[in-house]
Amino acid sequence: MKKKTQAESNPFPYSDSNKRYYTFDYYLRRRFGEKCGRVPLDAGFTCPNIDGTCGVGGCIYCLDGSGAAQGGAGLYRQYTAGIAAMQKKWNCTKYIPYLQAHTNTYAPIDTLRRIYTEAASLPGAVMLAIATRPDCLDPEVISLLAETAEKISLLVELGLQTIHDDTAERINRGHSYNDFLEGYSRLRDAGGDISICIHLINGLPGEKKEDMTASARAVANLAPDMVKLHLLHVLQGTPLYDLYKQGAYTPMEQAEYVNIICDQIECFPPQTVIARVTGDAPADVLAAPLWCRRKTAVSNDIDKELYRRDSFQGIRCTGQKPPAL
Repeated sequence: MKKKTQAESNPFPYSDSNKRYYTFDYYLRRRFGEKCGRVPLDAGFTCPNIDGTCGVGGCIYCLDGSGAAQGGAGLYRQYTAGIAAMQKKWNCTKYIPYLQAHTNTYAPIDTLRRIYTEAASLPGAVMLAIATRPDCLDPEVISLLAETAEKISLLVELGLQTIHDDTAERINRGHSYNDFLEGYSRLRDAGGDISICIHLINGLPGEKKEDMTASARAVANLAPDMVKLHLLHVLQGTPLYDLYKQGAYTPMEQAEYVNIICDQIECFPPQTVIARVTGDAPADVLAAPLWCRRKTAVSNDIDKELYRRDSFQGIRCTGQKPPAL
């Protein structure tokens, strides 16, 4: 009898591959009928943690913490250039403009409305993604996001990074966990076609494995639509790089990271999309860890570890196998 492949023996229902977690690609194909491309855009925003509103210099890992946003080219030019580059890999016809650089709800409301309207109207756009901070979601912004969601499906990405306030102070985050909960609650109450993605970073200075898994469990209890799990990158020119050079910060090893990611995946409800399990860093300024450049290898190791454990997303959340679709 032929042995089943990992995909054929996969107990996780929200998958059509060997992935034992709910990937962003699978979510998009189910929702929009085909693979969608996400196109990062820089609309020229800054951040309250850069301009002095709540802090200066940005988070200690932020490369642009001491400078202005890099939004030189218009959104349309960035978008078409991004699609052209993407077409070399995938034959997509549907796209997600992603307002990614800095804090994309931090500007006068008329400026935000103009930018959101332009981004939502880009050709082929089926969803608009907006990255922001939880402390930049006042009632007027929430109202605009709800208004925008009437025109296009909206994905709002909230950078939390950690639930631990001592870590947040250590990395100069500029907001507390309670600030996050208040912003998240306001956004959730906005209603409409708004999905929320929460970001967590593994390997922050001073955090141990139990701190990272505690962050994942707390976020899992909120039952967000999506979550992104990142590795902390040491980039040249940042305060974190200075700590690294002084021997005051040691990056995670690949095996350690894979183990923690699998622990975190097991905590999330099966219906929460795991939108990312690793991330990109600019190759010309990445100082450490260099193993993160091999994204496919890291992703494969996560798949292998879940298979080795006979585990899957939600097993620690539900305590049992999720029901079939």
